Amino acid sequence: MSSQKKTLVLGASTNPARYSYKAIKMLQRFGHPVVAVGRKEEELDGVVITKEKPASENVDTVTLYLNPMNQKEYYDYIVNIKPDRVIFNPGTENPELYDLLKKNDIEIEVACTLVMLSTNQF
Repeated sequence: MSSQKKTLVLGASTNPARYSYKAIKMLQRFGHPVVAVGRKEEELDGVVITKEKPASENVDTVTLYLNPMNQKEYYDYIVNIKPDRVIFNPGTENPELYDLLKKNDIEIEVACTLVMLSTNQF
């Protein structure tokens, strides 16, 4: 298993039908520390989901579960926490944000976090 990668899940949910829920569970199973931001203050297996934008240090990966319109309010936040990469899960593709991230030397991956984890490409 690769080293632990602190991961921020944007669009987190405690609804088992949501992919963000599945991602949080799988990230934990693989030993990656999780920070979660969602619409409601909730908790999922010890991960506190906050509505605020927490000050997060050493975030390796941001994984997006927000459509492009809902991503706009997080542009500065993502750039300011300086992750190594941002994963655009299916349905979150956003060329405007790609450009902003590239200008700030942040890697983009258009992929599925669940597939990346299950195939050891995370």
